Amino acid sequence: MFSKNRYFWIAAFLGLVSDRLSKFFILYYFSLPLPPPGLPKEVLEQYTQDLLPIIPGVFHLTFALNTGAAFSLFTNGVIWLRWLSLAVSVALLLLAWFGPRLSRWEQVGYGLILSGALGNGIDRFLWGYVVDFLNFKLIRFPVFNLADTFINVGLACLLIAAFKPSPRAQNGKESP
Repeated sequence: MFSKNRYFWIAAFLGLVSDRLSKFFILYYFSLPLPPPGLPKEVLEQYTQDLLPIIPGVFHLTFALNTGAAFSLFTNGVIWLRWLSLAVSVALLLLAWFGPRLSRWEQVGYGLILSGALGNGIDRFLWGYVVDFLNFKLIRFPVFNLADTFINVGLACLLIAAFKPSPRAQNGKESP
């Protein structure tokens, strides 16, 4: 079962573990209190706090709570975003289990997307918001987390897979 698309499972596992550990580190190392679920966005914005300048003025660890999707899109979309995260996660699990053998790029791409969907989905189901902490201040980029990064890197992997010729096409044995 796990051997058919093993890079999928490895990418998903490593991505999810690193996302959960990074959020645990941010919350507990800096002793940050989590507000109760269901607070309005205006109240949640008060929990934003600059924690540690890694490269001052360029890259900081910044604690922020996001009620929307990646990069603060669809603010206050927690209810439907939690179900979207669950649906994407289930679909990707079914694809890896019952679908065809995927190329390595596809396996890694889908695995990373799964880890991001699960990582942020867990936050949404537990707390009603997502914990973000990576802040590129130099370019005024929205605060994000590893799960967001994994989703984007996963999409890049799928783009590479889409434009990379299949091994059968390279050998001239591609069926019509």
